[in-house]
Amino acid sequence: MLQVRNLRVDYGSINALDEVSIDVGDGEAVGVIGPNGAGKSTLLATITGVVKPSSGTIEYGGDSIVGVAPEKLVERGIALVPEGRRIFGPLTVAENLQLGATVVARAGQARSDRAPSVEDVLDRFPALKALYRKQAGSLSGGEQQMLAIARAVMSGPQLLLLDEPSLGLAPIIVSNVFELLRDLHGGGTTVLLVEQNALKTVRFADRTYVLRTGNVVMSGDREELVQRADFAEEYLGV
Repeated sequence: MLQVRNLRVDYGSINALDEVSIDVGDGEAVGVIGPNGAGKSTLLATITGVVKPSSGTIEYGGDSIVGVAPEKLVERGIALVPEGRRIFGPLTVAENLQLGATVVARAGQARSDRAPSVEDVLDRFPALKALYRKQAGSLSGGEQQMLAIARAVMSGPQLLLLDEPSLGLAPIIVSNVFELLRDLHGGGTTVLLVEQNALKTVRFADRTYVLRTGNVVMSGDREELVQRADFAEEYLGV
């Protein structure tokens, strides 16, 4: 579904990504982990058209998407849950969800037919039902994260990108978020997850890439990574 090859991103004289290559197959859950400053968020920002790469290729469904505007990528089935949630605080939960469907509503009947209804999304996110008319800014951190994911799901994505969804959340809420991601993935959504929580990411993902200073330094499925002494020591504390 997604193929990134030899991706390089520079911010002036600073090299953020250096020849990064990753693949996300149709129906897979793929993780990207690494410390702060590794380039994880830059990778997602470049895939979604927010940042322009210096070189390299990004293909989605076999077509190049370099230079495609972010809203056009949403129309084509890519949705991003950004770091820090970025919900619209003054608006209600209902209005935030409606905004999630705005782009696909403009994309024509065929695309809109593939997007879920508000009722479908609330069935999948039952905690939001009781909060439907509340101002989004009054929600707890965990509730806001659920809303951010639900807003992305409203666009009916084929590929769901998530940037640090566990950031700033209590451990029990983090577990709830990962259970929700398992449910979405089990329902057929392809997932690319960027996270610092290495253990939960490796347990969740079919395959995981490890980024460090803009480079992929290792990759593999959960069994391969856990068996690597360098990975287990640095990321799992074993």
